[in-house]
Amino acid sequence: MNTKYKKLALSLIFDAIGFIPFTDIVWAPVSAYAMTKMYKGKEGKIAAVITFIEEALPFLDVIPTFTIMWIYTYVFKKDKNEPEVKTTIEV
Repeated sequence: MNTKYKKLALSLIFDAIGFIPFTDIVWAPVSAYAMTKMYKGKEGKIAAVITFIEEALPFLDVIPTFTIMWIYTYVFKKDKNEPEVKTTIEV
């Protein structure tokens, strides 16, 4: 399984854990730490702060921050290490 799809699976699992009621006090710091380990750099740190706040505040648990970060990283943001795929045929 590709690393990016492992991150997607973990993101879905972590977001599901965040939906469990009454786990906010424990899950907020753990999820922030996990976010910094999954996504490096400035984006990972910003996402960790957002995740901490989202998990710590009541009624915001429904926001899938890990999955949103995965989508941002692998769909919207171009990764410089991945080769660009051509979608046209050259003749």
